[in-house]
Amino acid sequence: MSGESQRLRERGAAQWAAAVAHPMVAEIGAGTLPHATFRFYFEQNLPYLREYARAIAFTAAGTSDRGAVSVLARFLSQIADAEIPANEAFLERLGGSLAEPAVMLPTTYAYTRHLLDATRRGGLAVALAALLPCQWSYGEIGRHLARSLPDDPVYRDWIAMFAGDGYDDLVVASTELLDAACTAGDQASTADTFDRSTRYEIAFWQMAYTRGESDRA
Repeated sequence: MSGESQRLRERGAAQWAAAVAHPMVAEIGAGTLPHATFRFYFEQNLPYLREYARAIAFTAAGTSDRGAVSVLARFLSQIADAEIPANEAFLERLGGSLAEPAVMLPTTYAYTRHLLDATRRGGLAVALAALLPCQWSYGEIGRHLARSLPDDPVYRDWIAMFAGDGYDDLVVASTELLDAACTAGDQASTADTFDRSTRYEIAFWQMAYTRGESDRA
């Protein structure tokens, strides 16, 4: 990858590493994360993903570029038609309930408000800069963890969602769309927005890993 997306990725390398190598990610890869912690993650990730889908829809509604709309439609389908149903299934496999949806904790709420604000008001490049850290980092996590899969089928199945070529293809399409959309005048805003989303990725992992204790500290 080259252009604006790679510039953003490289300038925030330390934060990026903290997100993709978070202790919770490492324990998923090792198959040692307690199932109760993973269940808590899904309880918060489901409301997050529903708002993430809204943010993608806002981004698509804000552009008339047919190529951009096509990529964003694929992006939205990945979330709405694949990841949300899969998260619901994981939650039920781990003993959670879909009948009693969890209230968003402060980190989940703040992250989603950031996404909705950026995608409604920021223009295509800024909207993509907000959305990409989640999509892109999960692709990197999936590829890394797939090199040595844990025995636990729950963790194996979760890793498989993000480790395939189809997911990688969508990440490439999204980053290329950002590269094409970004102008020199966008760069300061895209950098701030991308960095903020990356920080929220770290905070979300930490919130899930502590089962909400980091939000109450």
